[in-house]
Amino acid sequence: MFFISTRGENAKVTGAQAIVKGLASDGGLYVPESFPTVSADELRDMLQMSYPERAAAILHKFLDDYDMAGLLSACEAAYARFASPDPAPLVKIDDGVYILELFHGPTCAFKDMALTLLPYLLRTGCDMCGIKEKVLILAATSGDTGKAALEGFKDADGVKILVFYPNDGVSKMQKLQMCTQDGSNVGVVAVKGNFDDCQTAVKSIFSSAECAKRLKEAGYVLSSANSINFGRLAPQIVYYFSAYLDLLSSGQIEEGAEIDFCVPTGNFGNILAGYYAKRMGLPIRRLHCASNLNNVLTDFFKTGTYDIRREFYKTTAPSMDILVSSNLERMIFEFSGRNAALTAQRMAELARDKHYSVTGAELSKIGEVFDGGFANEDEIVETVYDVFCDTGYTMDTHTGCAMKLAVDWFEKNKKDTTNMVVVATANPYKFPQDVLYAVTGNDVRDSFKGIKRLHAATAMKVPASLASLKDKPVRFNKTVSADKLFDEVLTFVSEN
Repeated sequence: MFFISTRGENAKVTGAQAIVKGLASDGGLYVPESFPTVSADELRDMLQMSYPERAAAILHKFLDDYDMAGLLSACEAAYARFASPDPAPLVKIDDGVYILELFHGPTCAFKDMALTLLPYLLRTGCDMCGIKEKVLILAATSGDTGKAALEGFKDADGVKILVFYPNDGVSKMQKLQMCTQDGSNVGVVAVKGNFDDCQTAVKSIFSSAECAKRLKEAGYVLSSANSINFGRLAPQIVYYFSAYLDLLSSGQIEEGAEIDFCVPTGNFGNILAGYYAKRMGLPIRRLHCASNLNNVLTDFFKTGTYDIRREFYKTTAPSMDILVSSNLERMIFEFSGRNAALTAQRMAELARDKHYSVTGAELSKIGEVFDGGFANEDEIVETVYDVFCDTGYTMDTHTGCAMKLAVDWFEKNKKDTTNMVVVATANPYKFPQDVLYAVTGNDVRDSFKGIKRLHAATAMKVPASLASLKDKPVRFNKTVSADKLFDEVLTFVSEN
């Protein structure tokens, strides 16, 4: 399997090369040259497999340059770190409505599904590519990617990782998770501005020949832990297959039946993985894209225009406080007929004019698979409260956005009997004050008081990794402007 750039760079690369580079030299994102398929017989064979076995089977479809036995061993080691025996359990909360829990990993967010595995993919990829330099991982985060990447790469041989996050754009628990991170090879820096400022600055470093040259002189090559890296995206495809297989094996659906997924997403990587699963043959009917008040994606699916000339909101679902959704580039590349020149033109328009539009024909095709909706702050609270009262299930604010969209869908389509899987992206205790307020109406300032009171109200188990943050010392407290990020990079790599 070879990979190509969404913007037309001539060179094809292997899976290992795509993962090590992270971003193509022309600024495009790597996509598979063609989509592998999973046959009905192969899907049947996966029914009896463990999650790591399913993961290795799906990943090897794309990463056939990696050794299958090595992939399986890495998947088993990665998912053994999860608190649940099943890394991605499916919970039924109503007839035809299920929640796919992706928050049982080391950092209590869905990013763990990929970032516990990425260190293996990257290190092995470097060995396969003959890279002798040290690897510098740069990541921009809206809250969850940063901690998951730091935890995944801490103390890894030959790797350093530096994470940038918006100073006032993450929850208190997310900030504590990052700023107390242990490990001799990690760094965390707050950035004045929002996530888009962080992401744009990091992307500019990746696309700069001068930055690459200076880092090479320092003995480093760049790679990414964001979902612009195919090595981050690919493991996320697996849980769509696993959810379907769990519905099938439990008798909830019949073989071949289509299902829907409702996905809270900001950078579009999570829901794009579902689209890739559909392209591989998984019987997915529709993908419902849930946003918060930063509903640029909702408007795009309705109008065909992606327009970031709008107010940016800081919300109680901060991991979705994003206006520039990087992975949408991969999606519009596909629906343009894989027209790299047109995709590059649209990305240039977005950078220059802050908006671009797809054609009516493209929007019609997109609408056959995707639709979008959003929840405002009051609607998030109401949805989390209603689900808790009706079912006893506690969800975080991001999952609340997706559940609001799912409820709206069934209210508008009362005769629809297609099963809906709502993707739960974070443990409620990562946002204890906001979830506590939604469930009980009580408001507390301190995160750990919020955890205590939320536990009293819900009896939901508190993850040890979050409870222990209270006693961990803060290691990182620097804040810089977005134009100073490369200075921080050079300082970081010069440190022992």
